[in-house]
Amino acid sequence: MEISPAVSEVRPRPAPVPPSAGPSEARAAFNDSAGAGLGFIPLGLAFGALVAQSGLDWWWAGLSATLAFGGSFEFLLIGMVTAAAPLAAIALSAFMVNVRHVFYALSFPLHRVTGRLGKTYATFALCDEAYALTTGKQARSWSGRRILWLQLFLHLYWAGSAVAGALLGSLIPDGVTGLDFALTAMFAVLALDAVRDLRGDLPTPALALLSALAARLLFPSQMLLAAFALFTAALLARHLTTGRKPTHA
Repeated sequence: MEISPAVSEVRPRPAPVPPSAGPSEARAAFNDSAGAGLGFIPLGLAFGALVAQSGLDWWWAGLSATLAFGGSFEFLLIGMVTAAAPLAAIALSAFMVNVRHVFYALSFPLHRVTGRLGKTYATFALCDEAYALTTGKQARSWSGRRILWLQLFLHLYWAGSAVAGALLGSLIPDGVTGLDFALTAMFAVLALDAVRDLRGDLPTPALALLSALAARLLFPSQMLLAAFALFTAALLARHLTTGRKPTHA
């Protein structure tokens, strides 16, 4: 008698579902933004206190920090609003102060951000600190979601500290000094990190320094714009001269 073996039905196992990357990337972005965000706090408190001292309602600080998000321009904006400056003058001042963002777009990793809404917000929230953090060597593997989370946290740091400064500005003693140096110190640290990433590329910091010195001597009234333009031109010239390798027959 022949006994046939039992046929067992083998069902394919479902593919494992990868864990969601949202919370971990948000947590990593929060850690990345903490250093720059702490530098935002004293400056935002000072900005909020200036809004309160200018006679504007406290919500002006939150509105400006949320919709303008222009850093140094917002300090200028408060004075122009209280002086009832023409809208054309405000628009021209905003362009002159923030024209450096045009140069940021040359190397900001916007191509990693997906979706029209995400790209729109990434462009809007492109501040100096976000650019410095997302263009470093350690950020080359960051996803678009992590970049957006980083920009959102920086935005919240600035808006939240501005509102807090407007509400609590009267409690800050007049004798407190050094708050205005917080942003300068933060930029110094970010610059040192960038130089450390370019340890094997000494000409790049040298070109930046020479561009700043030339702009200070030749265009002192428009030093920032001139320095960016000279530095960009120098980088393009170096790329054109060193990027062409001789071909051998």
